[in-house]
Amino acid sequence: MTWTGRRALVTGASGFIGGHLAARLAALGAEVHTVSRAGGVHQVDLRDAEATAELVRTVRPDVVFHLASEVNGGRDPAMVRITLAGNLVAAVNVLDAARAHAVRTVLTGSIEEPRPGNGHAAAPSPYAMAKHAATGYADLYQRLWGLPCTVLRPSMVYGPAQRDTTKLVPYVALALLRGEEPRLTSGAKVADWVYVDDVVEAFVAAADSDRAVGRSFDVGTGVETSVREVVELLYELAGSTAEPPFGAVADRALDITQVADTGPALDLIGWRPTVGLADGLRRTLAWYAERLT
Repeated sequence: MTWTGRRALVTGASGFIGGHLAARLAALGAEVHTVSRAGGVHQVDLRDAEATAELVRTVRPDVVFHLASEVNGGRDPAMVRITLAGNLVAAVNVLDAARAHAVRTVLTGSIEEPRPGNGHAAAPSPYAMAKHAATGYADLYQRLWGLPCTVLRPSMVYGPAQRDTTKLVPYVALALLRGEEPRLTSGAKVADWVYVDDVVEAFVAAADSDRAVGRSFDVGTGVETSVREVVELLYELAGSTAEPPFGAVADRALDITQVADTGPALDLIGWRPTVGLADGLRRTLAWYAERLT
């Protein structure tokens, strides 16, 4: 299906995945409308139901990609209300605005939600709990009111232009490029690391597939890789002979291994990742190195 002339609304377009998605859609010929609290074509607080409804009425999109989110996996009780508003209330407002105009909608879930791939393990954080609830509401809107909606659950996304440089890959990459020593956990945490361009292609494919309507599925590689392995690979790619200082920071409580079940994405939308970890980290290091020179 061609994107030329199609109108796409991307929330959270000032964020990491949202920015890459907006650029990709524009390259495909779409008329891209970006929205975030920080700016963009439209500056809207999606926690405000009427403002969200007015946004969709004004833009009249063919597809809504909802990536705006309060991204914080902290276990602090203060995060409950913050993530409730930013990840659940905002998502419901987007769903309801899309329902009023029968707009195809693609939402961003979390790999940490209870899901088939992790044996429906309990959400380990307020962030994951709010995302899980938003997925439930997406299902409700599809079943009761026929909203054509899909939820994608990306695993550990990394790549160029990740604005939150406290995240592992940009943090370690920048430390190495600056000749600094990063402060690291034990490195025991295992995750599924997926390159941002691959994730963007999954969003594009999901919006094009009628088979994805009413479904929620993982977006990742299906490969388990520890933090220690990622850090050691970054050191190798950066040409560092130093030993990574593991153990300077305590590991986060209640973390469990979260690996994508890649089967549904392949079966439903024909998507599979194409960028291997070493190649993705090499591209990421090169991007940051270019901007530090």
